[in-house]
Amino acid sequence: KSHLLQYPVDLLEHRKIVSVEVIGKEKVVTTSVGEKFSAPAFIIATGASWRKLNVPGEADYIGKGVAFCPHCDGPFYKGKHVAVVGGGNSGIEAAIDLAGICSKVTVFEFMDELKADSVLQEKASLSNVEIFVSSQTVEVIGDGDKLTALRIKDRKTEEERLVELDGVFVQIGLAANSASFRDVVEMNRSGEIVIDTHGRTNVPGIYAAGDVSTVPYKQIIIAMGEGAKAALSAFEDRVR
Repeated sequence: KSHLLQYPVDLLEHRKIVSVEVIGKEKVVTTSVGEKFSAPAFIIATGASWRKLNVPGEADYIGKGVAFCPHCDGPFYKGKHVAVVGGGNSGIEAAIDLAGICSKVTVFEFMDELKADSVLQEKASLSNVEIFVSSQTVEVIGDGDKLTALRIKDRKTEEERLVELDGVFVQIGLAANSASFRDVVEMNRSGEIVIDTHGRTNVPGIYAAGDVSTVPYKQIIIAMGEGAKAALSAFEDRVR
């Protein structure tokens, strides 16, 4: 933000995009405070959000034991017992990574079998990794300051149990923040905005960059480069 404000750029905060219309070559954006902005080029860089469990207690302990990024927050749990919720590729990859840091990693998968690739499942056969399928996380429990346990329900027997933990990494996917543009540009089944190698969407003059788009690997360093690429494409198209 400090870097941005060194340039003649207007930064308008505390607004949501209500609608986007394409009128001729102009893109008209309406905000939640009733403003309308019109421009020939429009770059969508709204990112993506971690999918949440949406169970009691989760919101209370985000940042206090509930985490979403093992690369970012894993080191805080060195030598501790953590859980990973999600048995897809991201969940099993997280379990493998965390196993090198934490004393114990417990994986809970909602379905009756893991969804991760077999090669990852084989790599997860580690002495300090345990995996439970048919397991539904129904509540996050804490002492007011930090998470202390998860309430897990066995989907086959309906029995519930408390699993004492120091932290949990929720790995059930990312959701693109693209709802406002659903009727404007092409998206894939996951709601990611489809772009070409230059960041262009299927609508001339509209570009997308970063985690909201179909670009692989949702990492900050990649999103930064994608933003630069979309801006250069917008400039190039306007010059032409």
